[in-house]
Amino acid sequence: MESALSIKGQATIPKAIREHLHLGPGDRIKFFVHPDGSVVILPKVRTSVLKGIVRGPKRHVSVEEMEAGAVAGATERMRRMKRR
Repeated sequence: MESALSIKGQATIPKAIREHLHLGPGDRIKFFVHPDGSVVILPKVRTSVLKGIVRGPKRHVSVEEMEAGAVAGATERMRRMKRR
């Protein structure tokens, strides 16, 4: 499939591609340029689409438990760095 560039530098995305990416009027897309020069176009996903994709914690964690976990993680990381 191909599309022509307008004077303003705009191109129409072919219908088959729009349908494949589930794109509609007003949807946003992102362009990624790879080191080899190829370009990838992906739809920008609205955050509302992601709602419910990650399960909540099985139990609530207190601030003190979060702080203790952060300290334990930092301590372990420092131990690993000293071993090198």
